[in-house]
Amino acid sequence: MNVKERIAALRGLMQANGLAAYVVPGNDPHASEYMASHWCEMQWISGFNGESGTVVVTLDKALLWTDSRYYLQAGIELKGSGIELMRESDVDCPSVIDWLADNVQGIVGVNPEMFSVNDFADWNGKAELKSIDLIKPIWTEGRPAIPQDKLYPYSADFAGETVESKLKRMRELLEKKKADAQIISALDEIAWLLNIRGNDVEFNPVVISYVVLEADKCTLFIGAAKIDSPAQNYLDFNNIDVLPYEAVFDYIRGLKGTVLFDGARVNEALYEAIPADCKKINTKSPILIDKAHKNAIELEGERIAMRQDSVALTRFFKWLEEDAFANGKTQTEWDLMEKLHEFRTMGENFIEESFGTIAGYLGNGAIVHYAATADNCAVVKPEGMLLLDSGGQYLDGTTDITRTVWLGGDIPQQAKLDYTYVLKGHIALQTARFPRGTRGNQLDALAKQYMWAAGITFGHGTGHGVGHFLGCHEGPQNVRTDNNPTALEVGHVISDEPGIYRTGQWGIRTENLITVIPAPQTKATTTEDEWLTFETLTLCFYDTSLIEWSLMTPAEIEWLNAYHARVYKETAPLLNADEAEFLARKCKAL
Repeated sequence: MNVKERIAALRGLMQANGLAAYVVPGNDPHASEYMASHWCEMQWISGFNGESGTVVVTLDKALLWTDSRYYLQAGIELKGSGIELMRESDVDCPSVIDWLADNVQGIVGVNPEMFSVNDFADWNGKAELKSIDLIKPIWTEGRPAIPQDKLYPYSADFAGETVESKLKRMRELLEKKKADAQIISALDEIAWLLNIRGNDVEFNPVVISYVVLEADKCTLFIGAAKIDSPAQNYLDFNNIDVLPYEAVFDYIRGLKGTVLFDGARVNEALYEAIPADCKKINTKSPILIDKAHKNAIELEGERIAMRQDSVALTRFFKWLEEDAFANGKTQTEWDLMEKLHEFRTMGENFIEESFGTIAGYLGNGAIVHYAATADNCAVVKPEGMLLLDSGGQYLDGTTDITRTVWLGGDIPQQAKLDYTYVLKGHIALQTARFPRGTRGNQLDALAKQYMWAAGITFGHGTGHGVGHFLGCHEGPQNVRTDNNPTALEVGHVISDEPGIYRTGQWGIRTENLITVIPAPQTKATTTEDEWLTFETLTLCFYDTSLIEWSLMTPAEIEWLNAYHARVYKETAPLLNADEAEFLARKCKAL
């Protein structure tokens, strides 16, 4: 079926079940950002392949909500589908539920496994919801199965803490909250808690499963095919019981006492399985909060992974500058992505990319989450702007870096101005000094101040949390305009990635990963408050040919020179002589 036929089939089921509308969110039962393809229902029903979106189908309309990262992509992919694009980042765009409340008279169908407890409760107060799965009956051909790859233990040598220690601490937190059990459905939390990893979700080394943690037991709900003998021995050694993946609902129905869950991450179907006589505590997951504070071994692993990444990127940019276009060779965005992957695979403990590499040439760089494919990508020439956003999953840690480079030809003055506004904001954030208790949204304007002064801004977040050999995007910490009550604390790792995007011309983004550390006291300190700052983790040179030096302050130039000196010092010993000489040129003091 094509998109129009899928929507027609859905409408037929809606009519048969007395529904006025049906909602297909871009979610899975585990509140994942990246999902196993089995659950990509929003993408299947709409033909839109962005990572974020919600489809609403009524008997005479079909609409898709997505944010500003995907406006250009959605405009292209929805063409001819009959689906109207709702630009949810625009101030005048109604939310999905507000649109439903204003435009739909009747029952709205939703699959409760695809809605968090919190979202379901919020929506149910504004519309009449019915829990029903209408995608499963029509997505019968070509639907991928739930992955059954094997899980594997993740050594405490990398994790920095044993499973026994983590379970003990989490049970102590449960006791403090007077809870008898916690339902855990987020895959990154499960992977962190049990020190297990897997290959179930592209770019994320997680295992599709559920966990119920109790005072005297920990139960993992997982497909039997995913556990081989070594994995079973590991689980037995750590006193982790195993039941089938689908058995989680019946198990929850048998719980007694007080049950804790994170309503932002646990799905409505699991919530509805909790017995009515159980007391329910809906709170932010203690695991989510705890795993965001990287321990010393995790942070040292991140530094090791960054050096491996720096080697790969140095080799890539050397190839791009010296060999990629030699003797009239032709390159595409896809070729560049493949070449960078080749260099990353040479790194020790490299497993896979941490997300799909974005190689955006010229105007494609202005599409924030652009995704080139082998069959649909631009030819890259030795001229103009290239935006390269990529990352790696190493056993040591997770990386995420963006660099924008000029490939040749005369550089427009506007390009230099844009690049420098971005770079100045990028430096301002990672050199910030702030008191304990400061939230990411309070620092957001530091990265935007120079482009704001020029009347420019961007719609995506300035910084996201990063996992340790887990999700490239994790919470609860971030840096963005939205008010997030989570304060930045020592051990948090976040990205620093301001950008400027000019449709049809170029995209410019510069990204490092940084971690929160205590700031040294100064003579000017007048209070006893603890002050914090950032350590820059990422190691890679900037394209200084794009800098408008008249806009740079002496302090910014001093920071840039010191950073480049550090990049060379930590990376050069891992390179051959020619590569080190190339890096020396790129890191020359200015």
